[in-house]
This record gives sequence, structure tokens and C-alpha cells, in this order.
Amino acid sequence: MGERRHELNDSEWEAIRDLFPAAKATGRPARPTRDVFNGALWILKTGAPWRDLPDRYGSWQTVYRRFRAWDRSGVLDRILKRLRLKLDEDGYIDWSEVFIDGSSVRASAAAAGAPKKSASRSPPITR
Repeated sequence: MGERRHELNDSEWEAIRDLFPAAKATGRPARPTRDVFNGALWILKTGAPWRDLPDRYGSWQTVYRRFRAWDRSGVLDRILKRLRLKLDEDGYIDWSEVFIDGSSVRASAAAAGAPKKSASRSPPITR
């Protein structure tokens, strides 16, 4: 396969391929996991709507469904963890510059558990 702009190259794919669940042995053959993952990367990198996914990645519904399943099952978290560990091991992360500043994060009162305001209604008109 020729390398495309938003796709993993062979060494990148080899670094994460074992984290994906094995394809089911029954039923119709599944689209190759690498194609589907590259389709999800295309969406994430371009910001395009799912329905605009190029045909070379398969149907957008398949890519979306498998991406959501990987998210729910923790596959995406395991990929990010492995990549972070590799970057740290290779000296690419300077932990003295990594922090989260929550002082500028604003949340609504409802996010903290306060009851939501209900829309006020005018009393019915009686004659």
C-alpha cells in the first residue's frame, strides 16, 4: 500500500496492531483493521463529517461503529498509553513542562450538581 498523508506507515502500524481485538472467525470477512483505523484517523485529522469519509476506507458506518467500539473497550486508551510510554522512553517528553491548569476551566453550576433552572411559565389567563 502506498503511504498516504493521513495514514499510519508500516512501522507505526506495527507498534499498535497487537492492541486491536482479533477479527471474528464467523460471518462475512471484516474490513482490515488497519484500513478502518486509518479511516478514523482521516476523520480525526481532517475534521470532516463521517459521511465524507473516502471510499478507500470502507463505509463510514463501519469505520464509525468500530471506532466507537474501540473507544468503549479501552483500545484507544491503550494505544495512547503505549505511544506516551514510547515517547517518554525515547526522551521526547519533558515532564517539567507537562501540567494541567484547572484555574481557567469554567463549568456551569449544574455541572457541580446544582439543580437546573426550569423555564418559568406565566399563569394561565382566566376570565
